[in-house]
Order: sequence, then structure tokens, then C-alpha cells
Amino acid sequence: MKYYLYNPLSNNGIRLNVPGAKLMNAARLDYPSFFSKLKAGDEVVLVGGDGTISWFINHVDPDTLKNNVYIYGNGSGNDFLHDIGEEAGKEVLLNPYLKNLPKVKVKGGEYRFINNMAMGIDGFCCEEADKIRAREPKKKINYALIAVKGLLYKFKPCRALIVVDGKKYKFDNVWMAPTMKGRYYGGGMKAAPDQDRMSDLLTVVVSSCPSRLKLLKAFPSFFEGEHVKKTDIVSVFTGKKIFVRFSRPCAAMFDGETVLNVTEYRAEL
Repeated sequence: MKYYLYNPLSNNGIRLNVPGAKLMNAARLDYPSFFSKLKAGDEVVLVGGDGTISWFINHVDPDTLKNNVYIYGNGSGNDFLHDIGEEAGKEVLLNPYLKNLPKVKVKGGEYRFINNMAMGIDGFCCEEADKIRAREPKKKINYALIAVKGLLYKFKPCRALIVVDGKKYKFDNVWMAPTMKGRYYGGGMKAAPDQDRMSDLLTVVVSSCPSRLKLLKAFPSFFEGEHVKKTDIVSVFTGKKIFVRFSRPCAAMFDGETVLNVTEYRAEL
């Protein structure tokens, strides 16, 4: 049997036409119980995007999976699929990518992430997007526009302490410091162009710049991964254990899930 798990509240709804498919409401599902009762040969398809994968890996221990699990890309961002060179609208086997997932400790909780953990203007963008959805549930979110507004006047940079495998780095005027498992986040931003999600290392990318205008001019380069060449405003580190602390609370996010009023996070493989 092949089961299709979907979220009926998703902005994208469900667009499937699979004869004999067993459709199940993911929002009402007891994940551990459901997966423990699957028979050998049963398969599961998650219908959605990065948020759907994130929800799954934080409700089921990937190390205990005995059945094939697929992602049918139907989300708004699909950074995971972009990273592995796949497209939305078809079933892609997830199991090989669910091994050795990083965990992040933030604000008393511990979570797995498939793409990234971030704090700063990227978290601010998710916070603002949540506010828009609350007001206008069907409105399409323009993350680039939110980011530009943040760069121009709405987000205030801060000081940051970055610790990579025990080595400390201090920065002023920090705008963001995402820790990346894959290369992409934010709906197509190539934050860590050299990151290999199958490796045993994470990449943290620190953007620090005293000038709003200078960073705004550099903003388009973040989508193509060219920003890492701007070493006067971008610093890149790799390691297995990443600690980030900001000098003031701000929004953070993991795989697009917002966490408010965060001052620090700790990510590791």
C-alpha cells in the first residue's frame, strides 16, 4: 500500500490524481503510531515542501524508518529539492537524505533540520511572513520584498559571537548567520554554494556590514552564491558544532519554522 500524507490547510492544497491512492490528513496523524504499524513493502509519500519534511523529521526518528518515504514537491519554496537537483511534481525518495541529520538546540527545544537553522534578518522574514498569513491567509508571500524592507529600515543588525568546533569569532553589524545542511534556503537563496548535504560538516555563513546600502547592493548576489566572494562583508566557516549568539533577541527559524525572541542557538551533527 502507498499512503499519501497531505496537509489540507496548506496554501497549495493537494494536486494529485493517483488511482487507488490512500490519502491521509497529515494534520490529524499520530506519526509514531502510524509508522510503527506499516507493513513491509508499504510506502509513504509526503505531499508538500520543506516545511512538510521538517514536520516529518521532528515527529518520526529517521533512524527507525523501515519503509520507503518520498516527498512529492508541492510547496512554495522546495529548497531541498532544488539542492538535490530534483523538481516538484514528482515523487523523490527521501530515505538517503535522512541519515546524519543535524540537530539544533534553541530556546529550550531540540529539533532536526533538513536545510538550515538561521537567526537574523532571515528569521525576521519568516516572522513578517507569519504576520501576513495571519491577516491574509491566501496571499502569496514575497520573501525578497520583505528582506529588502528589512535591509532598508526594519531590521537592526547586532553584534555576534560565532563558535565553530571550539574556535571563537566575534563580529559587529551582523545581519544573519545561518547554519546550512544544504546549499539553499529562503526559496532559492544559495547561501552556502560549497556545502554538501551528504558530508559530515555544516557551513555557517556570517553577513556583517555597517552599511545598509552596501549590503542592499550585494543582496542579489546571495541568490547565485556569489556573495561568498565578498569577503569584506561575508565570512564562511565549516564544522560539526556551531554556536551562534546575538547581542539582542531576534527571530530565528529552522527550515522556515519561526522561533521568536532568540539570542542563541547551537547546531551540530
